[in-house]
Amino acid sequence: MFKEEKKNSQTYQDFDDILTPYNEEEVSKIIRSHFKSGLPVELIGSGSKQSIGNKLQCSKTLSLSKLSGIIKYLPEELYIKVKACTPIKEIEEKLKLNNQCLAFEPIDMGHIFFGECKYGTAAGHVSTNFSGSSRFKYGSIRDHLLGFRGVNGRGEIIKSGGTVVKNVTGYDLSKLVCGSYGTLVVLTELTFKVIPLKENNNTLVIHNLSNEAGAEFLKNVTQTSNDITGAVHFPKTNKNESFNINSENIFQLNDLKFGAPYSAIRLAGSKVSIQERIENIKKELNLSNKNTSFLESYQSNLFWTKIKNLEIFSNSKNSILRIVVPPSSIIKLIYYLERLESQYFIDWAGHLLWAEIKNFTKENLNNLRKIITNFGGYLTIIRSGDNLDFYNEYFTINKARYNISQKIKESFDPKRILNPGKMYSGI
Repeated sequence: MFKEEKKNSQTYQDFDDILTPYNEEEVSKIIRSHFKSGLPVELIGSGSKQSIGNKLQCSKTLSLSKLSGIIKYLPEELYIKVKACTPIKEIEEKLKLNNQCLAFEPIDMGHIFFGECKYGTAAGHVSTNFSGSSRFKYGSIRDHLLGFRGVNGRGEIIKSGGTVVKNVTGYDLSKLVCGSYGTLVVLTELTFKVIPLKENNNTLVIHNLSNEAGAEFLKNVTQTSNDITGAVHFPKTNKNESFNINSENIFQLNDLKFGAPYSAIRLAGSKVSIQERIENIKKELNLSNKNTSFLESYQSNLFWTKIKNLEIFSNSKNSILRIVVPPSSIIKLIYYLERLESQYFIDWAGHLLWAEIKNFTKENLNNLRKIITNFGGYLTIIRSGDNLDFYNEYFTINKARYNISQKIKESFDPKRILNPGKMYSGI
């Protein structure tokens, strides 16, 4: 049971330029001091996503690791309130005891940076706004963050939202802080909406679909009325030995051999309901003559966990990109990627593409940005390969968005002391 910190609790520690506050008041005190001095500070939690974004040059590091623990959880009210650096694994385990979960499927980036699970914290997931394969049905993190408390760049304690959606009046700042990478607010407390766990999660795998057929399948399957909660496509396995063998081995579950190419869809609910919907999908999309496999819940859950945690890129030393484009442009994007040394897969039913690219140069990056921008999409460098260590534009942005971001930054953090330049140079 969470107990409120006493006013006379142990004060923050300063070890090797790392500040470690124990409560919100101490966070406020630290930020007020930095606001007066104008010295920037880097915000970290568990460090699982610290490598994403531009390199920072700050006088101090503010570790929020002590702001951890579940404050309030009311299963019947479908919300949970936690301190900012509560491990996401702890939250998920607590919810599971009541057959509930976080609908946005938190992504574990540990496999990319550390070769193993790292889980991360609640604030880290909010700051990056990365969501799993269910996003196209349930929405992203910002759709499930009911409210927050935090400290702005002036050292002022602010709050937004509450425990129910109806509590939000005026500007919804909760949505604004999602994906801000700690550049606006030092998060101290978060409230999430939760949903009931489904009775079963099964997966239908359709083998040997070409890229064109796979993309068309993803488009069509989401337009049915059969309640899909995940849809991905894996192209033919890249046989280049320079890539990690994960692409060939990761989805070999028991006796099922997942040799790409293949597409997969996830269906949740009762067994009877799932079976009925699968039969409907096979009829609607003419799959009766296709080679298919069926994953029961245990294998299905493992399959989608491996996907959302990007285990296919585990231990990679290459550049890893997150690309969001309209589904209608996904095939044109693939044509360009296949001219590079790359492996990739399509997520979010065609809206999202994750790619690993070897020997990715600045010229390649600039060309790819132009293509994606013309499609009306955007690109984020999740992991920079050795060739791009010098390059500091990890996020795609146009002039209009940059100007808006500047004004927002000035409103929350006028002296630019919170993770300055983490997303965009000068902000």
